[in-house]
Amino acid sequence: MIGELGRRSATALLLHSTLIQAVTFLVRPAATYRALELDVPGFALGLLAASYAVFPLLLAVPTGGLVDRLGERRLMAIGSAVVLACSAFLLLWGSSIVTLVIGTALLGAGQLACVVGQQAVVANNAASSRMDSAFGYLTFAASLGQALGPLAISLVGGASIRPDTQAIFFLSACMSLVLFVTTFGVSAKVSGGKRKAVVGAGGGGEGGVVGLLKTPGVARALAASATVLAVVDLTMVYLPALGAERGLTAATVGLMLTTRAVFSMVSRLGLGQMSRKLGRMRLMVFSLALSTAALCAAAIPMPAWLLFAVMAVLGLGLGIGQPLTMSWLSAQAPAGQRGRALALRLAGNRVGQVVLPSAIGVVAAGLGAGGVFLASAVVVGGTLLLLRGVRLDD
Repeated sequence: MIGELGRRSATALLLHSTLIQAVTFLVRPAATYRALELDVPGFALGLLAASYAVFPLLLAVPTGGLVDRLGERRLMAIGSAVVLACSAFLLLWGSSIVTLVIGTALLGAGQLACVVGQQAVVANNAASSRMDSAFGYLTFAASLGQALGPLAISLVGGASIRPDTQAIFFLSACMSLVLFVTTFGVSAKVSGGKRKAVVGAGGGGEGGVVGLLKTPGVARALAASATVLAVVDLTMVYLPALGAERGLTAATVGLMLTTRAVFSMVSRLGLGQMSRKLGRMRLMVFSLALSTAALCAAAIPMPAWLLFAVMAVLGLGLGIGQPLTMSWLSAQAPAGQRGRALALRLAGNRVGQVVLPSAIGVVAAGLGAGGVFLASAVVVGGTLLLLRGVRLDD
């Protein structure tokens, strides 16, 4: 159970978290495969990855203020409707790199609204002592969705190296419809009582954002969060390209992405207990070090079974950092500004999703997909240096 939510509402929230990630991790690799069908150059894949973050980068902080004013469920419903529209758009018109970029950008905007709403539900209803565990459950559900999305690609793609992307987009439209309906299973009471706190918080606009950024260690912690999420994105976009270079079928690549997501789920089981015993900072450093090693290994040509093992290790490393930064920011932010604080984290994530894929994508032109994984390892390893002296523990 999450905080003060009833069983029915908590179940709907976790299902919503699962579905939005499943749709995202279904549509984005499918967009990559569609782009490969169109024979786009390597740098265009980087632009496709970055397009997912463009709208959210512009809308993240305003969305945080919006969820604090209007309530979590309304924002989740808006986001779900945008995701449904995106799936329908790609199904009907996703036949050029321009429309793929537009559809991916819409997906990013809808996913942002859903995730901010979900995280605000947890932040506003979980006790401080249970925050790590509550966000662990939420991100566990998200990882489940990240596993189911690529698994669907494996089922649709079968033994072909490039799957039937039209069938995948149709499936995403059906799942998006279920996502929209699920929103209304979250209790309306969750969204009802938060607005007065925001009005009295006095932290609106730029002042609230600047104040949060001035908190010691926040900027560097946000940089770590942005790096981890950008690497998840790069894996999702460039693992299909790596598989195509090495002659792996779409089913194999889909199962590798599923393996990464499943092991991210495993890393989030008992996250609260691990955090209490080791501390958030030690867990964060461990996760980044593990991710760096796995990314380096992925760049090396190897048998498919060994690459599965590397994806498992990568999943363990990437799975820990995100919920830790969520719970830490939620604990630090005033009650009326938690949506804003979480949105600030997401804004930082989107900066990473725009800058890193665009920059690292250039590497693909000369070194191929393996070079992208190696460059990602360098970036994640560099993030460890940024965290020196940062305290993430309460």
